[in-house]
Amino acid sequence: MCGIVGYIGEKKAQPILLNCLSKLEYRGYDSCGIALSASGIEVHKDIVRVKALTRALPTLDGMAGIGHTRWATHGEPSKLNAHPQCDCKGRIAVVHNGVINNFQKLRDQLTEEGHNLTSQTDTEVIPHLIEKYYNGDFEKAVGLALSDIEGSYTMIALMADEPRLIAARKDSPLIIGIGDRENYIASDVPALLDYTSRVIYLEDGDVAVVTADTVEVKQNGAGIIREEHKILWSVEDAQKGGYEHFMLKEIHEQPKVIRDTLAEYISAAEPAADLTGDDGSSMDDMLVLACGTSYHAGLIGKYIIEGLVNVPVRVELADEFNYSGHVSARNKAIVITQSGETIDALKSIRKLKEAGCQVIAITNVVGSTASRIVDRTIYTRAGPEISVAATKTFIAQLIALYWLALPYSRVDIGRLDDLVLEIRQLPVKVQQVLDNEAAIADCARQLAGFENVFFIGKGINYPVALEGALKLKEISYIHAEGYAAGELKHGPFALLGDKTPVVAVVAQDNTCEPMVTSIKEIKARKSPVLALVGEENETMEGLADSVITLPQIDPLFSPVVNSVALQLLAYYVARERGCPVDFPRNLAKSVTVE
Repeated sequence: MCGIVGYIGEKKAQPILLNCLSKLEYRGYDSCGIALSASGIEVHKDIVRVKALTRALPTLDGMAGIGHTRWATHGEPSKLNAHPQCDCKGRIAVVHNGVINNFQKLRDQLTEEGHNLTSQTDTEVIPHLIEKYYNGDFEKAVGLALSDIEGSYTMIALMADEPRLIAARKDSPLIIGIGDRENYIASDVPALLDYTSRVIYLEDGDVAVVTADTVEVKQNGAGIIREEHKILWSVEDAQKGGYEHFMLKEIHEQPKVIRDTLAEYISAAEPAADLTGDDGSSMDDMLVLACGTSYHAGLIGKYIIEGLVNVPVRVELADEFNYSGHVSARNKAIVITQSGETIDALKSIRKLKEAGCQVIAITNVVGSTASRIVDRTIYTRAGPEISVAATKTFIAQLIALYWLALPYSRVDIGRLDDLVLEIRQLPVKVQQVLDNEAAIADCARQLAGFENVFFIGKGINYPVALEGALKLKEISYIHAEGYAAGELKHGPFALLGDKTPVVAVVAQDNTCEPMVTSIKEIKARKSPVLALVGEENETMEGLADSVITLPQIDPLFSPVVNSVALQLLAYYVARERGCPVDFPRNLAKSVTVE
């Protein structure tokens, strides 16, 4: 979850490292730091954001260096616990993302051997192990240190008077950026967009020895060739483009994201993936695994696939599945992961593959680990998403799920034609939601003064209520819970009252009437109600306290417009409360540690 970078070349490393780190703050922003190699190792770090560190630093020499933005796992955010971490003599510096499971045992051993470890971090054992094993061969010392480590790591090591960086990967992403007489290392693509579009994705177990002119990748000590890839994202894709926050920009990009993702499938000569059994017959069932927002997309996908293809779908949290899920080789599985690097999703893919299951990945990142280990990848063309709160990648996942199911739909041809026409209209419908932004912002101002909010929905919009609650809680810090509307009576009704508003997602389908009944029951408990309804739905007149009117759409696609409206609602609530929208406390964009 931390951001790590490295540079070695003919330019001064300091401004490059700081610029790269500024593009990775969504991966962790508890603290940050850099280490440069000039005459020795010089380390500067603090519990500040990258911009503050940049202002505080003097001009430093050194054309090789490493940098880090931290998301704390071992030890609270502090200057002492910030990375880079160094050895006793200050000649070896390391930045690290991951969790070292046996760090306490290693720490005790190193302490007994005379090493003075001063931080609370697991990372600090790495430079001390390298120091322990160093006998004139930097690369060999790093290899021996890594052999002692149990757990996950992505790390870069820098040593004084060594004209190379050594990087290694296990369970967390790491890429090498290829330049002209300079090379870069980073944990994610946006860090490199200002400098190169040529990258190498390292695999688990890889160790890379990087100089200004060469990149040598080894696996188990033997040289190996890793294919070079071209990044398709532009520098502009990862900039705010005049918006106050990345989240708002990314919400407004969603009509284009839908068009781009649809274009990917419409131009294809075959369906996005095969939803039949191995012998071409219809499937008995399907398994969908994901985490967080992607899990909510999977829940909506259950309604889509069951409704169109008539195949039972089981949706599980990837983390829980890894510890308790039953796997059958007959299952065809979809794993949804925005980054393609989510550790729980990757563990579930490997578990499925070991059982002989066919796995389809839905991901936004070309070349990600998930895309390299599954049988088939469906890419969402959302571009880089910088804000920690997922918005456009969620909508792109929904589009991928619709287009995954449509070619295998069992509805009659007239209905199918209507659905295809409707999905092509989605960019226009989403733009209409965005055009109603001022009215949604007004509703947000009313909601911003509360500390507890319920979200309710039924049918295909029940997961939309879950996602709406997640968005509100993660960026505004309001306690929010999503429920199926009928479930409120089974306990949560005890919390209703005039200080507990309810956001109701009302679709124009067979759930409309019971939703109206639920809202009447809620109003009888004096809770304020904000309803999301289609423009032709008049059932909320005189019933809801506030109404967000949305464009009329086929109920199957209502999660798209409803979710965009709830994204805007959460954004403006957080903005009204003065919260750091793009960087909510305690959260990081990509969850790469357990």
